[in-house]
Amino acid sequence: MTAAAGSGLRPARAAPIDLAARRLVLRALAHIGAGELIIVEGSQRHRFGTGGDAGRLRATVLVHSPHFYRGLLGGSLGAARSYIAGDWDCDDLVALTRIASLNMDAVDRWGSRAAPLVDPARRAVRWFGRNTRRRSRDNVSRHYDLSDDLFALMLDDTMAYSCAVFESPGASLRDASVAKFERVCDKLDLGPGDEVLEIGSGWGGFAIHAATRYGCRVTTTTVSRDQHRLATERVRVAGLADRVTVLLSDYRDLHGRFDKLVSIEMIEAVGWQYFDAFFARCSRLLRPKGAMLVQAITIAHRLYLSGRSSAGFTNTVIFPGGCLPSIEAMVGSTARVTDLRLVHLEDITPHYPETLRWWRENLVARREAVMSLGFDERFWRTWMLYLSYCEGAFRERRIHDAQLLFAKPGFRAEQRLVRPSRDGRSVFATEDHRVAAGAAS
Repeated sequence: MTAAAGSGLRPARAAPIDLAARRLVLRALAHIGAGELIIVEGSQRHRFGTGGDAGRLRATVLVHSPHFYRGLLGGSLGAARSYIAGDWDCDDLVALTRIASLNMDAVDRWGSRAAPLVDPARRAVRWFGRNTRRRSRDNVSRHYDLSDDLFALMLDDTMAYSCAVFESPGASLRDASVAKFERVCDKLDLGPGDEVLEIGSGWGGFAIHAATRYGCRVTTTTVSRDQHRLATERVRVAGLADRVTVLLSDYRDLHGRFDKLVSIEMIEAVGWQYFDAFFARCSRLLRPKGAMLVQAITIAHRLYLSGRSSAGFTNTVIFPGGCLPSIEAMVGSTARVTDLRLVHLEDITPHYPETLRWWRENLVARREAVMSLGFDERFWRTWMLYLSYCEGAFRERRIHDAQLLFAKPGFRAEQRLVRPSRDGRSVFATEDHRVAAGAAS
C-alpha cells in the first residue's frame, strides 16, 4: 500500500467508529493480490494490489464521506447503501466487482481473524424472512412493479428479463433473447400438441414465442399485477388469446396436468425453505412423460449454505427475499420429494455479462427517459450498481447461470439432445443447434 501525504478524510467530524472502520478496511485491502484498487480520499491515494493475472483490471474509488469505511464492514449490503447514499463513487463499478470477486478468499481469511470486530455489524443484517404467499407477492411487487416503461427502456422488445444466449459475435440483444427461447423449446422438444405451464411469466415473452413458433398451448403465471396486466395485453395483441392463458397465481395454488413445464429465473424468488415445496408442486403438475426446464442463477454450494440466511445487496435492495440456489440444492430437492431425474444441464454463464452490459448501456443511453418516469438519483445509483455488480460477479464466475432439464420417468426425448463430438465434448444433436455444451461466448 502506498499513501500520498495529506490529511485525507480524517477531520474532527469523523467519528471514532469511522476511524476504527477505516483502519480495519485498509488493513483488509492490503491482502488484494489480483487487480489494482486505488482509493482516493482528499489528498491521499491508497494503492492496493500487485496486478498478477488480472493486472489489466483497475478501479479507482473516490471517497466522499468517512462513513464509507463503516459501510464496508456491513458486507455487500453496507457497501451498496453507502454508495447509494453518495458516500463514494467509482470510475468502473464492473471492474471493482471483479477485483472484489477475485480477492474474496484472501479478504475473507483476514475477516475471520477480525471477526470479533466485524461480525456485530454483519449480524445486524441477518435475514430471517420466509417467502409465504403474501410476502412473495410483496417482494415481487417491489421489483417487477416498479414501472413497465422502465423495463421496456432496458430490455429488447421480447421483454425477456433473463440471461440471453449470444450465438454469434454480432448478435443483438433481441437475437440473443430469441435464441434463449429457442434453446428452451428445443430441449423440451415442444410440439403443437403440448400443453405447457410456465411459472414466472415475466411480460409474456416466452409464452408468446412458444405458442407462435411451436403451436403449443401455454398457461403462464405470475404474482406481479403489472406483469399480469401487460402480459395479458401483449398476448391479445399477438392474437394468441386462444392459445395463451395468463394467470395471477402463486405456484403453490396451481392445479392441472401438463406435458412440459418451464421456469426461467424464477426459482431465485422461491426462498431456500420452499425449494422442496416448489419442486414437489412442479412434479405433481407434470404428466408421466413430462419434462421441466429450469433456468436458474446459481451459486457454489458452500456459498449457498453459508449465505442463504444472510442479507446482501441483491436480496435486500434489488430482489427482496431472494435466494440463489446451488445446483446441488435443486438436484437434492428433486431427489427428496419427486420422481424427476436430471437428464441435461448446460452452463450458460458466459452469456450473462453480455446480457447485463446490454441492459446497463440501454439505460445509460436512455437516462433522460428513465428520469422522466419519476425516478431520482438514488434510484439511478442503485440500478447502475445492481447491473454492474451482477456483471462483474458473472464475469469472474462468482455466480453462474444454468439450464437444467428434469424429466419424469416416461420422458425419452433427452436421447436426441446430446451426441459425442470428435473431440469428446457433448454437442446438441439437433438441426438448429450445433453448440458445444458449456462453450464460452
